[in-house]
Amino acid sequence: MATNTLNSPQIIQLLDRLSIEADRSKPALQAVAESDASHLLTSKTNYRQFYGLLKDIPLPVSRETGNLLYMLTRSTRAQHILEFGTSFGVSTIYLAAALRDNGGGRIITTEFEPTKAARARGNLTEAGLIDLVEIREGDALETLAHDLPETLDLVLLDGAKGLYADILKRVEASLRPGSLVLADDAHHCPEFVSQVRSDEGRYLSVPLAGDLEMSMRMA
Repeated sequence: MATNTLNSPQIIQLLDRLSIEADRSKPALQAVAESDASHLLTSKTNYRQFYGLLKDIPLPVSRETGNLLYMLTRSTRAQHILEFGTSFGVSTIYLAAALRDNGGGRIITTEFEPTKAARARGNLTEAGLIDLVEIREGDALETLAHDLPETLDLVLLDGAKGLYADILKRVEASLRPGSLVLADDAHHCPEFVSQVRSDEGRYLSVPLAGDLEMSMRMA
């Protein structure tokens, strides 16, 4: 029987606790979404101002999306993963659990809020997965400009929405044919969606439930 690290008691308890915390934070998240700063959500220049308002609020993927990330990582036998937008590390836990069950690998994940990077580091340590993860703290346009793996098997975009297309350009040279790019909340990223759907020679892209765009590098 295949190992499923997600079924370990400490990870089940941790994900349950983080899910409860996220549910309790929904009113605060809604207040920011309805504030005068909401237009900054898709900004290419003032995104740090918007996400600064969310520095104490978890922004996790859903359990369904988390399980999908685990499944895709396992089924593709991914070893090298890039994540844009760590938050408290929920999606990172799903990805790292899959890497553990694949026999090992490395995740580079990026977060520009120091408090969130610290929370993510603590959660991944509690999950027993921190050895598979490198957390790069700072603006991803800078932290991803160097020292990337020669090949990336999977990329998850779940950070500042206005930067999805720019982040893809940063990491594109490391994508091999068959690499997957997953973009959460893709409806906020028309430039990115247009890029991966119009360039049929290099990408095959489809929308999935929950506003997730999945693209495969073709050439």
